[in-house]
Amino acid sequence: MKKLAFFDAKPYDKIWFDQLKESYNFKIKYFENKLNEDTAAMAAGSDGVVAFVNDTVDAPVIETLYKQGIRILALRSAGYNNVDFKAAYNKIHVVRVPAYSPYAVAEHAMALLLTLNRKIHRAYNRTRDYNFSLNGLTGFDLHGKTIGVVGTGKIGQVFIDICRGFGLQVLAYDPFPVEGKQIEYVSLSELCSKADIISLHCPLTKDTHHMINSQTLSQMRDGVVIVNTSRGALIDSEALLEAIKSKKVGAAGLDVYEEESELFFEDFSNTIIQDDILARLVSMPNVIVTSHQAFLTNEALHNIAETTLKNLKSYFDGEELKNEICYQCDKAPTCEKKHANRCF
Repeated sequence: MKKLAFFDAKPYDKIWFDQLKESYNFKIKYFENKLNEDTAAMAAGSDGVVAFVNDTVDAPVIETLYKQGIRILALRSAGYNNVDFKAAYNKIHVVRVPAYSPYAVAEHAMALLLTLNRKIHRAYNRTRDYNFSLNGLTGFDLHGKTIGVVGTGKIGQVFIDICRGFGLQVLAYDPFPVEGKQIEYVSLSELCSKADIISLHCPLTKDTHHMINSQTLSQMRDGVVIVNTSRGALIDSEALLEAIKSKKVGAAGLDVYEEESELFFEDFSNTIIQDDILARLVSMPNVIVTSHQAFLTNEALHNIAETTLKNLKSYFDGEELKNEICYQCDKAPTCEKKHANRCF
C-alpha cells in the first residue's frame, strides 16, 4: 500500500479521498499545513505528495521531496502556476486534474454576476435587519447586453452556453480559438471596448499576467462589470481598485485574488488583515469576494479525488501519465512524452 502526504487538507477534501483511497490501495496522511520550504520535510516516508493550488512547489521544495525519494507530485487542481517545472524536470513527475467540473466554475461565475447585478447580497443584509427598502438595489436586464468572455476552454465554453440562455450577446478572446462552436472571436482591445460585462476564464501565464491593467481598464466601457473565477494575478488588483473608485468599473465579482495564497481557505475573522487592497475591495458594496470556492461542488470534489488517485495509480503501476505536465509541454516543439508516455 503506497503512502501519500496530503497537504493543505480541509474537511471537504477528505470526504471523497477517504471514500476512494482504499479502492486504489493508498494510505493518506493529511496535513493542514500548506506545502512549502518549511513543511516539505513532513512528507518523509511517503511515496507521493498531493498538493493544492496555493501550495508552494518551488525549487527548494522539489529538492527536499526528491532527496526523500519522492518522485511523483499530484496537483488536485487544474492550475499549475505554483510549480517550478524546470526544477522538477528529470526529478519529480507532476500530474494534475485538467477538468473536474466546468459547470461548477461557470455556474459560480454566473452566480457572482447575478448577485452583483441585482444587489442580492445587499438585499440579504437589509432584510435581516427588517429593512425592506428597495432604494439603491436597481439592476439591469442581462438580456441584450454584451458579455466578453476571455478564454474559451471547457469552462469558458460552458459559461458561454449559460450566457446565451440569458440572451446575452457573447464576444470572446482566446489566442487559440475553438472551431465549430459558433463563437465570435475578437481582439482583447475590441472585447474591452464593446463588452458591458467581462468574465475571465483563462490560465495564468506570463502572457496573461495582469492582462486586466490600467491600460485595458481604460479601454472598457464606463460601469463595466468584471468577474474573475480563474486566477487572481490575471488582474492588477491596485489598478482594479482605482477603477472601481473612479466608477470606471461598476462592479466586480472576484473568486480569486493575486495575493490570496496566505489568506484564502483559512479563517481570519478575528484578525486584522494587513492587505490594504483586499480590505478595501471587501469593504465596497459593489464588490463580492469569495474565497476561491467556484470549484466547490460535490460533483467536482468527487472528480478531483478520483482523477488525482487515478493519476497516482498510473504512476506507481508504470502506466502512461495522461495528465502529466512539464515545462516543455507548452513549448514548441512540444513535449512528445517519448519516455513510456511520460515527460521524462
